[in-house]
Amino acid sequence: MGYATWVIKSFRHKGLAEYFNTGSHRKVQAKHAGRLKLILGLLHGATHAGVLNAPGLGFHPLKGKPKRWAVSVDENYRVIFRFEGGHALEVDYDDYH
Repeated sequence: MGYATWVIKSFRHKGLAEYFNTGSHRKVQAKHAGRLKLILGLLHGATHAGVLNAPGLGFHPLKGKPKRWAVSVDENYRVIFRFEGGHALEVDYDDYH
């Protein structure tokens, strides 16, 4: 399986998509930029959600269907996503609580 098949397929948060695609963090909190870069880099190379189960990321499943996962950015902010066919989908950035 080549690297080109490991990719984030879709975003829910347009600002997060812009940050991922261009590096512009004008629509995400500037203080979160470094952490978001780490999380998005891991997601981009992941083949399953468990890859994000690393120390300090606060990886956890969410209730409901389809199955979604979240990792901590800062305070109440989370990156939320789901996996299907080895791809991250509907990647979101939200104040979770």
